[in-house]
Amino acid sequence: MRKNEHIECWLTDMDGVLVHENQAIDGASELIERWVDTSKRFLVLTNNSIYTPRDLRARLKGSGLDIPEENIWTSALATAQFLKKQLPGGRAYVIGEAGLTTALHEAGFVLTDQNPDYVVLGETRTYSFEAITKAIRLIIDGARFIATNPDATGPSRDGPLPATGAIAALITTATKRDPYVVGKPNPMMFRSAMNQIEAHSETTAMVGDRMDTDIIAGMEAGLHTVLVLTGITREQDIEGFPFRPDQIVESVAELIEQV
Repeated sequence: MRKNEHIECWLTDMDGVLVHENQAIDGASELIERWVDTSKRFLVLTNNSIYTPRDLRARLKGSGLDIPEENIWTSALATAQFLKKQLPGGRAYVIGEAGLTTALHEAGFVLTDQNPDYVVLGETRTYSFEAITKAIRLIIDGARFIATNPDATGPSRDGPLPATGAIAALITTATKRDPYVVGKPNPMMFRSAMNQIEAHSETTAMVGDRMDTDIIAGMEAGLHTVLVLTGITREQDIEGFPFRPDQIVESVAELIEQV
C-alpha cells in the first residue's frame, strides 16, 4: 500500500538511518536511487560539521551510498547560512575543521582572531587548550557565541569522543554565555535545509532514528515525521515520549515503495 503520496520533498538523517558504522543500511542505497530517479528533492542531514559535502560524499561512497554532493546538508552549512543572514560579510573566530571554515568562507565571512563578531564552535578532532582559551577571551570581550550542534559526544573506533556540546559547556562555564546552537534539534536546521531545496513544510517529510532530535525537531518544523528503528530509538522507547512520529518503519527499505 502506497503512503506519503503528498510528500514532494524528503529530509533524512544519516547515521542510524542510511549508514551504521560506515556500512549502508539495507534499503538505503535503493531509496536514494529512487529519489534521484524520480527527481525528488531531498537532502541528507548531519550535525557533523567536520567534513565538506564533497568529503562526505566520498566517505559515503565508501559505505556503498552514492549521494550527490548537492544533496548533503551539514550543520556547518546551516550555520554559515544563518550567519550570512544575520550579518553579511561578518568576522568570525572559528574552532573547527574544513567543513565549517569552508562553509563560512564561501558565505563571505572573514575568519580572524582579531575583533570577531562571532566565535563559532564546531566539531574537531584536535581541540586545543590555546584555541579554547582564545574563544573564551573573545566571548568575554563581546563576541557572540555560536555552536554548530549540541552533540556532547561523537563516535570513534575506541569509544566516545568529546564533541561540540561538551566543549561548548566548558566555554559556557568560563564565560557565563550560552551559545546559539544551529544544528538539530533546532528546527532552524530543517528550515535552512528546506530553503535550500525550495521545500514547503506541508509537503516535506523528515526521516530520523532519534525521537529526541530528528522527530521532535521535524514535528516543530511542521514536517511529516518518519521514525526508523535502525538507530538510537527502539520501539519500546517511544512510549516514554510525550509526542509521536507520524509514521514508524523498521528501516528505510519500507519507504522505497512509498516514494
